[in-house]
Amino acid sequence: MASAMNISSIALMSAVDQRWDFCGGGAKLLSLCPRPVDSFARPPHQTPMRFPPQFMDEIRARVSISSVVGRAVQWDRRKSQPGKGDYWACCPFHSEKSPSFHADDRKGRYHCFGCKASGDIFTFLVEKEGASFPEAVERLAAEAGLAVPQLSAEEVQKQAVRASLYDVMEMAAAWFEGQLQQAVGARARGYLADRGLPASVQQAFRMGYAPENRHGLTRFLREKGVENEQIEQSGLVIFGPDVAVPYDRFRDRVMFPIRDPRGRVIAFGGRALSADVPAKYLNSPETPLFHKGAVLYNLDRARAPAHEAGTIVAVEGYMDVIAMTRAGVAQTVAPLGTALTAEQLGILWKIAPEPILCFDGDAAGLKAAFRALDLSLSLLEPGQSLRFAFLPDGQDPDDLLKSEGAEAVKSVLAAAEPMSAVLWQRALQMNDRSTPERRAQFEREVFDLVRQIGDEKVREHYRSDMAERIRALWGKNRRAIPFKPATRFRPGAKPWEQALPASRGLRNLAGSQQSAERREQLIAIAVINHPELLDIYAESFAGLEFEVHELDRLRRAILDVAAAQISLDSAQLRHHLTQQGFGQVLSRIDRQLSSLNEWFVRPDAAEQDVRTGFGQILSLHIKRGRLVRELKGAEQALAEDPTEEKLKILRDIQEQLASATGQEAAIEGFGEASGRPSTPVA
Repeated sequence: MASAMNISSIALMSAVDQRWDFCGGGAKLLSLCPRPVDSFARPPHQTPMRFPPQFMDEIRARVSISSVVGRAVQWDRRKSQPGKGDYWACCPFHSEKSPSFHADDRKGRYHCFGCKASGDIFTFLVEKEGASFPEAVERLAAEAGLAVPQLSAEEVQKQAVRASLYDVMEMAAAWFEGQLQQAVGARARGYLADRGLPASVQQAFRMGYAPENRHGLTRFLREKGVENEQIEQSGLVIFGPDVAVPYDRFRDRVMFPIRDPRGRVIAFGGRALSADVPAKYLNSPETPLFHKGAVLYNLDRARAPAHEAGTIVAVEGYMDVIAMTRAGVAQTVAPLGTALTAEQLGILWKIAPEPILCFDGDAAGLKAAFRALDLSLSLLEPGQSLRFAFLPDGQDPDDLLKSEGAEAVKSVLAAAEPMSAVLWQRALQMNDRSTPERRAQFEREVFDLVRQIGDEKVREHYRSDMAERIRALWGKNRRAIPFKPATRFRPGAKPWEQALPASRGLRNLAGSQQSAERREQLIAIAVINHPELLDIYAESFAGLEFEVHELDRLRRAILDVAAAQISLDSAQLRHHLTQQGFGQVLSRIDRQLSSLNEWFVRPDAAEQDVRTGFGQILSLHIKRGRLVRELKGAEQALAEDPTEEKLKILRDIQEQLASATGQEAAIEGFGEASGRPSTPVA
């Protein structure tokens, strides 16, 4: 066991958690450190690791601990939860009758609570099968489908540099933490308090403070024996031929340590406290440890929650990650001040097949979403896609958490749209479709995007999906006669020159469409608040056609839930719908209808009013659907044979559609049982 431990310590030395408390310039070790305090510069004679850390991490990502250990043990079916990566067995290192040996795929580690044996996939082969460490790496690399890199002397030297830099970065992180708690950090503590971040959150994310002093960190590192070259390679100082004396890169900033997937500090992000600095946020430069496009902030903390949740969420920045975590969404990461890269998307896809990308609800957020969409098209594979969530306009996760609470944040994620829907919405927003030529251009641009998809099978299904959406769009919005103002039919005039009187023109039709959407909301929320309506109207409700796609999905989901339940009340129905991702939709409908005097949809409405109001609104909706179908036929007939008689038919149908607007509550005495005044109040 001793030799195995030595091998493990060499392989995992830089993963040891080193935490320091700095008081009055002194240093006090708080937890295990592999070397003495004053010897952070690696001795030149120490043998570096043979294998690059990135290569080792890639093997760990591809080969689970359960698959390696599972060859030597029988998992206990009662205690194990394979769906959560949680496995129990009798220990392979000592005799026992009840399982005390645990393997966790989320962490990639095993541990025996009896004999205390623990380690990762490499340690297991070394300790259980007697393999040498290089042999274990080679065997697992082959299993992962990776070629073992052959290191040159230069690469070996780079590994040694990287190993020493981990220590330097850990010392800097601990120093920043200490500065935050001292008198010099009072302003930074005030800023964090104003942002609603208590000490527990600051400690969890290891936040710190970089004082205004130009040489504070540099001086501290030199006092601890760190060489100038290591300080420069860490990216913590500004240096160069035109800089007489190197000085600290981060000054007067709240500091956020950036860690690799194993929890080692590899870089920093700093948020300026002064408003007059050029960069509000400043990240470390590229270093031997840090490559901005290959790192996601908070990944080390988010991996296990993501495994449990079955998805991972990517937001735009450090504070967004912290807000999401405070809202109970611990599986959240962020790129580092730039748009997502292909490498970062690859990391997300290793964790979940459909990561959620969450963007602020403003123009910049929408632009960032479209960039991510463009990047990901060529990378899509069967079962590997993205979902997009958009926060309310003008809000970021912290704003939403403070104004509406954690459930509102979760509702945004629950309503995340599939990638195909976002691609379609972007095409609609960015194209004018007012003429046949522009509609043709719109179609061409949609399918040009689809052609960027690399996987043939995915591309085929996207092409089919977009073709179906286009057919539905032309069917819904087809207006063969774009009317212009006129008062009568003019014989000999072309169909597109005919028109309704101005008072009954397109504005009335638009109003009718808006009324239809409102009516669909009323129908849906009435059934949600009063599921007993389905006992009477189930067949009619199932046969409805909603024009708003989102509301039609909600209608179908209501029917699915109702079909699976013998009895159902409103709270149960809302719970099931929220679980299916409709939480944000329900909240929005509730908000929109709260200001309207719609008595029958209220949860406390009297049964008589509920049935009366719902029956009327249902009849109006069915009638409108019939009139819309008749309108399409009349438009087509007039286009083919432009006569005064056909124009009259078209006008009559449009008059009926216009008169249907605003009739939802026209029944005499309706609402009295629910407490509504018998005489309407102005």
